Amino acid sequence: MNLTLYNTLTNQEEEFIPLHDNKVNMYCCGITVYDYCHLGHARTCIIWDVVRRYLEWRGYKVKYIQNFTDIDDKILNRARQEKTTMEAVSERFIEAYFEDMERLNVKKADSYPRATHTLDGIKKLIWELEEKGFAYQTQGDVYYSVSKFKDYGKLSGRKLEDLQTGASGRVNQSEAVKQESFDFALWKSAKPDEPSFDSPWGKGRPGWHIECSAMVREMLGETIDIHVGGNDLIFPHHENEIAQSEAVTGKPLSRYWLHNGMVKVDGEKMSKSLGNFITIRDLLAKYDPMAIRLFILQANYRKPLDFTDDALNAVTNGWHTFAEGLLFGIKYRDKLNWTEKGQFTIIKSVQEEFCQAVDRDFNFASGLAILFELAKELRKEGNLLSHEGKTVRSSQELGDKWHTLVTLAQVLGLEAHYEEKEPVALSISEAEIETLIQQRLEARKAKNYQEGDRIRDFLKEKGITLIDAPGGVTKWQINIELPYLN
Repeated sequence: MNLTLYNTLTNQEEEFIPLHDNKVNMYCCGITVYDYCHLGHARTCIIWDVVRRYLEWRGYKVKYIQNFTDIDDKILNRARQEKTTMEAVSERFIEAYFEDMERLNVKKADSYPRATHTLDGIKKLIWELEEKGFAYQTQGDVYYSVSKFKDYGKLSGRKLEDLQTGASGRVNQSEAVKQESFDFALWKSAKPDEPSFDSPWGKGRPGWHIECSAMVREMLGETIDIHVGGNDLIFPHHENEIAQSEAVTGKPLSRYWLHNGMVKVDGEKMSKSLGNFITIRDLLAKYDPMAIRLFILQANYRKPLDFTDDALNAVTNGWHTFAEGLLFGIKYRDKLNWTEKGQFTIIKSVQEEFCQAVDRDFNFASGLAILFELAKELRKEGNLLSHEGKTVRSSQELGDKWHTLVTLAQVLGLEAHYEEKEPVALSISEAEIETLIQQRLEARKAKNYQEGDRIRDFLKEKGITLIDAPGGVTKWQINIELPYLN
């Protein structure tokens, strides 16, 4: 089966065929750096990180670009509030972005262009739009004439007669003098006490939409393979990107447009006014980064996703099961007499099943279901090794399963790290443990469950876990907590 993608431009699932053999140029609309990243950013960054990882694993050479918008009214307002500069605000939150992404195991893009570093390309593109009759000047501003681009609305399905002024929320309409209400700013003239840049139209700064058009062309060329982002960007941002770029080049800006769904918090749209605005840092203070990745990947990437404490607590339990499988080979390698790291091979049938699932428009949920079965099997074998000292599987078979799970989990960016600890020094002898176990069994036979629970809790405080087996047999083991450090 070939890889298929759901293309927003055509509203259908299509076979993926890159422009140049196995090379893929991919652009992701990044963040405006005026605050810490939130849940929506977490979903967007993780989804497209895994798409990139999967393409690379499937043999494609991916060039992945993600921008930073570092010229914007929101950044300027933050700088005024903090009595600092727009550059200082941008640098601070770019650094915070990288910290958050590292914890979520999001790979770095090949490049992170910024608006302030792309000004020459932005001004060149605006000039070309003027030359071709798609842009006009008015009172120091430059606007795009939407009605001149006959294909406007082909991505979003919007019609010109339905468009309203200020759809992007980025233009101060009270000061705008435009030919049509739906025209949008390419260059905004400088206002008193605002940062500005020289241009053929006077001092000012670029509009939001023109930044990405210029960055795509500068970093990846006139036509790219995949353009991605949240579905809140379909209109007006991505629609305007198409209008700007294609008016100049006469070529498609991107062959495939992919969009992830938005997030909600307890069923409501996330917003600061509702008091449910949650940053990635807030989330990481409560939940394991890998549990967050798992939660995001368990849902269809194009559908809305509701963040709730109950859902994340449930997926945290699922992650513990998954991590047990990932750590199986490290925890039990001595018991299985594993000596060579490269002695195992990936199970082809599992790999093929995984690919068939994910190849259908990045169905990561189905791929995860396959991996969970492996993780559960390995956890079961691990319990047998812990309690019985033996397993029903051959060492080689278990090694292949573990190798397959770890390899395919890495494609999804799911990793667990085990920290070896010093052997636990017991404060109670084995003879005393066995005596207490016998006393507990006698208490339970006499239906004195309170005494039985007291003995169990006492041993737990001493670092001993009791395991009740069928037939009235009780085994014990030293408490070992697996640290899921990511």
